[in-house]
Amino acid sequence: MEKKLTASSHLFVTVFLSGFATFIVIPAITDVTMFALCPGTDECSLAIYLSGLQQAMIGLGTALMMPLIGNLSDQYGRKALLTLPMTLSIIPLAILACSRTTNYYYAYYALRTLTAMICEGSINCLALAYLADNISDSQRASAFGILSGVSSGAFVCGTLAARFLSTGSTFQVATFVSMLAVVYMRIFLEESIPDQVDGMTQPILKEGEDVIQKDGNAPRKMPVFKKIPSVGDIISLLKSSPSFSQAAVVAFFNSLAEGGMISSLMYYLKARFHFNKNQFADLMLIAGIISTISQLFLMPLLVSPLGDGKLLSIGLLVSCANAILYSIAWSAWVPYAATALSIMMVFAPPSLRSIASKQAGAREQGKAQGCISGISSLANIIAPLVFSPLTALFLSEDAPFHFPGFSIICIAITLMIAFIQSLMIGSAPSTSSDKNSSNCMEV
Repeated sequence: MEKKLTASSHLFVTVFLSGFATFIVIPAITDVTMFALCPGTDECSLAIYLSGLQQAMIGLGTALMMPLIGNLSDQYGRKALLTLPMTLSIIPLAILACSRTTNYYYAYYALRTLTAMICEGSINCLALAYLADNISDSQRASAFGILSGVSSGAFVCGTLAARFLSTGSTFQVATFVSMLAVVYMRIFLEESIPDQVDGMTQPILKEGEDVIQKDGNAPRKMPVFKKIPSVGDIISLLKSSPSFSQAAVVAFFNSLAEGGMISSLMYYLKARFHFNKNQFADLMLIAGIISTISQLFLMPLLVSPLGDGKLLSIGLLVSCANAILYSIAWSAWVPYAATALSIMMVFAPPSLRSIASKQAGAREQGKAQGCISGISSLANIIAPLVFSPLTALFLSEDAPFHFPGFSIICIAITLMIAFIQSLMIGSAPSTSSDKNSSNCMEV
């Protein structure tokens, strides 16, 4: 047990450092984009469309890569697969650390798009699978909540640092910390390969044979490409468990809403209330502090009495209310007040991941988490294609009617669909992991 706690603590430090490097640049990137593309203005359709296009392209790449990365981590270990995205994520940060002129921005834009196809979401996906290797089913929701709390803590610290650093220094610090995260992970984090872990549940999918016989010769290993999950494997995974398939639907609509917020909210606040870098940082800092406290202290207390299914529904319902409040914001202080709802909004992601994790066997955690991440990425392809044009239209003078927050209210409707679907997870029949827990030693 002590060994598992030590392994988890090194994972948390790795996720914190990686998250810090990612989050510290978020308050500055909107101003950097506007300065490079439309200097001296508060509204820039080109920036909105380019950001939406980038988000869609990243979503397409991650939708293809997440199931592959998750499945390969089941075969070769979480640490080995973590090295790739953590190393690639350094490159775009280093470009803007050098300069933020238009040419450098376009170089950042291109490389960020390419590297994020592998990096976006993969660190979180692999970290969840790593925890699932070392944490029992009964404690998994709390562990996932703590992981989310660590990410929120990185968000708070990164946003706070961005508040007091110049834009140039922000990207330099992000580059250094991202390199430090890779070094720390390679030195201290122990490898976790599912084959070395005693599974406590039956797998959803039947394990394929790792060796094949041909013409009476000695057995030989199955080629690596044969272990890559096909579309049929993913469909089989979704069909095999009603709870997993319903969780996948919730993941799609929740990610569709999150993607809409990413592509719309900052430009909406900048055009509506003239928010700048410091105001974005303050807003995210308040939300991050509330989220961290909730995930580290409140959520572990509520998991046992309520269950992850109810926490998921609560988080989605409150997220819907939050989006409605943003859409009708009548003053600049309203977005700050809305951050108080973060105390319950943050229940949704770890609860969803916990539900998905419990449907998979010990050797399928990477595959299951990769499948959910891939579905979320698919939603991230669609989100900017829908919400970026809506945002640009209703912030322009050509809007069919005056409602600047129209795209945000559409996001609220999407979250309501996810909430309704989440209510059905609790009524799903028992899965193989529930039925076969008594036979966990029979392999």
